[in-house]
Formats: sequence, structure tokens, C-alpha cells
Amino acid sequence: MAGYSNSYYDPRRVCLNPFPEFNLNLGRHRRTIGIYLAGALFALANWTFLDAAILSAHAHPPYDEPQIPVPVHVEFVDWIPGICSLLGMIIINFIDKDRLRGDDYGTSEAVWRARLFLFIGFALMAGGLAGSVSLLVLKYIMHDYPEQFTYYGYANVSQNVALMLSAVVLWIAQSSQGEYDYNLTL
Repeated sequence: MAGYSNSYYDPRRVCLNPFPEFNLNLGRHRRTIGIYLAGALFALANWTFLDAAILSAHAHPPYDEPQIPVPVHVEFVDWIPGICSLLGMIIINFIDKDRLRGDDYGTSEAVWRARLFLFIGFALMAGGLAGSVSLLVLKYIMHDYPEQFTYYGYANVSQNVALMLSAVVLWIAQSSQGEYDYNLTL
């Protein structure tokens, strides 16, 4: 590796360019900020899709050509990926984090069930994202609709991505120790 300083070389590294370190110290409000950020992502996700559904419901043909029908609307099929992602998010965030590690629960059956439900939650979210991408491609892009109608598909995909990000942010925020959390062990 000519021209590369050996002082930074580590053979265990996958990426030669180091990632920047963010020293974002939010102090004792880190958990609260994470929960509010997850709620904002959740609201943004659902607002985006509801905006597309409302636009679709009020779509009408151009005024100069009223005989041409509107080519596509948001239907129940478009709602299914968001419902799957929402159910996955609910399942993931209902799981007790201590049960996943098996800290306070002696039976391995409880740990196994918690991990199974975690897998089901992530599978629902991944299925929702895959369904929204396939709807975008099959229903909106392949038919070569104008941009105002492909927005419905893009809104569906952005809803599922934002729901997934919201679940991850909420998971991380709930995993951190809060200001008022006490570890009472005997």
C-alpha cells in the first residue's frame, strides 16, 4: 500500500477510511430525545401516507379533458404494507429487553419466545417494506403514470422506511438507562 501511512493501518479493519466519531453528548435527556424522535418519525410516516391517500381520494381528471378518468387511486392493497410495518413495530416494542438477554428470567423458554416474537416483528416490518417497494414498482412505475400519481407509491415506501427507523430509534432509546431508572437487585 504505497503512499498509505502504516500508523493508521489495522489488518482487522474492513473499511480503510475511518468513520467519523460523533461525540453527541445529550446527557440525561438522551432517552427522552430518542422517544420524541421516534414519535416524530412515526407521525411523519403516517402523515406522508395519509397525504397520498387524501390526494388520491380527491384526484379528478384534467379540466380541459373531463372524459379521461384518473388512472390510479390508493386502494386497500396500498394500506397493507403500512399495516404490516405498524404491527411489526408494535410487536418489537412490546418485548421486554431483559427477557431477550435472559437476565432475570431463569427459563430458556421465555428467552426463546421473546426472540421468536422479535423475529416475527422484524419479519413483518421487512415484509411491509418489501411489499411497498413491489407496489411502487408494479403498480406505479411500470405503468408509467405521471409524477403526481407515482407519488402515491413513493409515499408508501417512505412510510415503511420511517416506521422502521422509528422502531429502531425507540428500541435504542428504551434500551438506554433513564434518569429515573433504578436497578433494584438483592
